[in-house]
Amino acid sequence: MEPTTLNTARLHLRPFVPADEEEVYISVQDPDIQRWTMVPSPYEREHARAFVGETVPAGWREDTAYSFAVRLGPDGPLVAAVGVHGRGPGAYEIGYWAAKEHRGRGYMTEAVAAVSRWAFTEVGAVRLEWRAEVGNAGSRAVAEKTGFRFEGILRAAVHRGGTARDSWVGSLLPSDLGLTPSLPYLPAVGGGS
Repeated sequence: MEPTTLNTARLHLRPFVPADEEEVYISVQDPDIQRWTMVPSPYEREHARAFVGETVPAGWREDTAYSFAVRLGPDGPLVAAVGVHGRGPGAYEIGYWAAKEHRGRGYMTEAVAAVSRWAFTEVGAVRLEWRAEVGNAGSRAVAEKTGFRFEGILRAAVHRGGTARDSWVGSLLPSDLGLTPSLPYLPAVGGGS
């Protein structure tokens, strides 16, 4: 996949580049990002360097993961990160974090909506999945505002710090955003129970 730039009413989303290292490093020092996401903790400068210089370019090049730096305009500050990675044929997972000083302004919901639309229309996603450790109310609020449907709890699905923890899971389908799916969907009759 060729690296892509997306724009919304307020935001400029582009793949992370090495010049983003310092802002990523500073943002991810936030204890909430380290607590609720899968970034290494403690988060060292080498982690930021490897992320922007190796992990992100490899994901785009190998067509396996697409990470966006979310900025207030092309030259504005880094406000968030949104990434999509493959989970299987047509299935992708979305993840995100917002810089502490930019939370509560709707940027994260705006960015997740833009990346979700892009994943359906350009990547060919059939289903986007959102997962968050149970208790991550901020992540769940963004997912629900974006249109993800809560599907339940996955037991012992998050492995961190030598423990297995439960995870919330939700999904978004193209039809949830008024888009035509790339693959016909036949839902279970009666809810599948």
